[in-house]
Amino acid sequence: MVRKSVKITVCTMAAVMAFSGMNITADAAASSSVLPSGGIELTLAKGNKLESLSAGTNNTKQIESIIETVLRDDQMDTTPEASEEESFKNLVIAQVNDYVNVRSMPSEQGEIVGKLYDDSVGLFISEENGWYQISSGSVTGYVKAEYCVTGDEAVELAKKVGTRLATVNTTTLKVRTEPSLEASVLGLVPLEDDLVVSDETDGWVQVDTEEGLGWVSTEFVSLHTEFVEAESKEEEEKRLAKEKQEREKARAAAAAKAAGSSKSSSGSAPAVTYTASGDSEMGTAVADYALQFVGNPYVYGGSSLTNGTDCSGFVMSVYANFGVSLPHSSSADRSQGAAVDGLANAQAGDLICYSGHVALYIGNGQIVHASTAKTGIIVSNADYKKVLAVRRIF
Repeated sequence: MVRKSVKITVCTMAAVMAFSGMNITADAAASSSVLPSGGIELTLAKGNKLESLSAGTNNTKQIESIIETVLRDDQMDTTPEASEEESFKNLVIAQVNDYVNVRSMPSEQGEIVGKLYDDSVGLFISEENGWYQISSGSVTGYVKAEYCVTGDEAVELAKKVGTRLATVNTTTLKVRTEPSLEASVLGLVPLEDDLVVSDETDGWVQVDTEEGLGWVSTEFVSLHTEFVEAESKEEEEKRLAKEKQEREKARAAAAAKAAGSSKSSSGSAPAVTYTASGDSEMGTAVADYALQFVGNPYVYGGSSLTNGTDCSGFVMSVYANFGVSLPHSSSADRSQGAAVDGLANAQAGDLICYSGHVALYIGNGQIVHASTAKTGIIVSNADYKKVLAVRRIF
């Protein structure tokens, strides 16, 4: 299964007032009224207040006071976390052993247009006779309500199945050991990198970095929660066809390798290799090339395989040797090539993407990567931390 994701973000309320003689328009979130000259009815969303005022220039300050009070109350009640939690009520989350079919109409007779896998998420559109109409990825259709949760029940579940991310919005972000500007710097993170959030406090979030858990100011990151989306029928067909082609290539490569080994008269012991039997020839070549730089230094912002590179610079420079242009960004690497369904299906040469980090898979459950300034370029177990995505270039 190719897993795609959707981001749920928080939008803040905007209010606009325009005074022109006796006509006043007030907009706040979803509510607005064009106010008549014979009397004013002011309607504001959230904690709605209705006030009847006689028309006249002396009421301007009273109107402004009412609006300011309501908006102030809204701002106090609507923190980013609270607003996002409120948006979670509009999610539909599958709770099944494998998947629930998405159909073209609210009936078992409806055509299957996609699949919503367990813990995957769609946006609620409507409910009809025990069916939820949802939109998820490229799929819009109906799922049986008995196999999903939504509303209040979805709020806590969304926090478990979603991945809370902080996207860096400044050129170089300092990650600190404590939630304070006075705390020592643990590491540096470049613009647009995604970091997995593990904790949140007033003005700070704790994030997972290659140097360990640290804190960043919310002033320099954008917070959002990422969910896995549905897969359309067409997307599934393309994925299965590609997987079949890859299996056939792997079998042919394995057969050729076995035939070559049987002809060999060498009695030497087999060399230790990090690549797996199903890996593509090009992917294996990428992994083998990358391994020769183990032991070289890590340098933040660098891309020299010999004099120093950071994680995304490392994979960028390795692939450049094979004529492939990759971005110098671990976050951008998450959208390169084709999606691979989890670490279990990774092959040599695949990009393994983590929170604020990227590595190259070399087979047998291991990666090679430019880790930290202390360790340099090293080989590690691929599951040493949570994997956000696996991407295949070849």
